[in-house]
Amino acid sequence: MLNAILILLDVVAAGLLILFVLLHAGRGGGLSDMFGGQMGGSMAGSTVVERNLDRITIITAIVFTFSTVLLALRV
Repeated sequence: MLNAILILLDVVAAGLLILFVLLHAGRGGGLSDMFGGQMGGSMAGSTVVERNLDRITIITAIVFTFSTVLLALRV
């Protein structure tokens, strides 16, 4: 039962991590530039949004790392 919960947590964290990394503003030549990465409007250049996205990405990466390590240790 615990393995199923850890696997579900790992898969959800992996999907969210992919999403959050792709949401970051491109620094040139990346995937976000390919799909029109310049976010226009009021959110362009907002440092608060970028900072919060950075924090959420780091927390998601930590959850993914710990769930992967716990899965590896339980096998």
